[in-house]
Amino acid sequence: MKTVPVQDAVGMVLCHDMTKIVPGECKGPAFRKGHVIGEEDVSALLEMGKEHIYVLNMERGTIHEDEAAFRIAKAASGQGITLTEVCEGRVNMIAAPGLLDINVEALTRINSIEEVVLSTMHSGLQISDPGPVAGTRVVPLVIDEAKIKQVEAICAEYPYVVGVRPFRHFRVGLVTTGSEVYHGRIKDKFGPVIRRKFSKLGSTVMDQKLSSDDPSMTRDAILATIAEGAEMVMVTGGMSVDPDDQTPTAIRATGAEVITYGAPTFPGAMFMVAKLGDVHILGLPGCVMYYRASIFDLVVPRLLAGEEVTREDIVALGHGGFCATCDVCRYPICPFGK
Repeated sequence: MKTVPVQDAVGMVLCHDMTKIVPGECKGPAFRKGHVIGEEDVSALLEMGKEHIYVLNMERGTIHEDEAAFRIAKAASGQGITLTEVCEGRVNMIAAPGLLDINVEALTRINSIEEVVLSTMHSGLQISDPGPVAGTRVVPLVIDEAKIKQVEAICAEYPYVVGVRPFRHFRVGLVTTGSEVYHGRIKDKFGPVIRRKFSKLGSTVMDQKLSSDDPSMTRDAILATIAEGAEMVMVTGGMSVDPDDQTPTAIRATGAEVITYGAPTFPGAMFMVAKLGDVHILGLPGCVMYYRASIFDLVVPRLLAGEEVTREDIVALGHGGFCATCDVCRYPICPFGK
């Protein structure tokens, strides 16, 4: 690579994007790779602080940053991922709806290669609408091709480095407990929240069953819902430690195996996960109704993506399970559950 004074570069072709930065206003390519410099461009380049341009002389065994970024992105991407065009030497990875799945071991190995950069969002991120979740580039304008081949070899050892597990469509049963709701003294507000959450995740909530605080009645409602074809059951209400909160008792009475009662998360401490055959039964505490992000949002998307959630998985949520209760909730783009 050699440098040429801008005043002498008229008629030459740029070999890389030239970025213009105006603090608080813009940052982006003012001139793109392949642009033929004209007389009218000289003053603009000087204002950008570009007194010289670079003329590229590619040596054998080296590749341009654009080709390098595309090859890394192509090798690392898996199901549910599409790639953007190269811009300023960078390629972004766009995720389809589902659960973001990052192979952290492979990611670390790739970033350990000098001059290679691959950055992602957290694994387990709920993707409701398509959007960028990762980006890659190399540091220099020209890189030794052997390094890119090393990245490709690492990626070939795994199904993918960046991928998306699609959400399966579930028929979800909903059992709401509480004598005050059952007898019509108050209107249920839990049902609409649950329907809205599952709709966003691509699943359908079946008819809602109401139960009093009688655990045998709740048990029968859960079993009836499963008999009607529910592939997952949400049981709302009665999950705290008050004497008349009998939902955990009712879930146990179905014969389900309790995976956990209690989660090290706020909101969501009084959460229960149980399993009856292939059907997960979740006892949802009241916080799920009031908070935009809660234990529901940390666990349910994983189940819909086909993961088995264990007691150890729930325990691990303690690190990151404390919600900051921000004035404006931006979940899932936040530290909660990460």
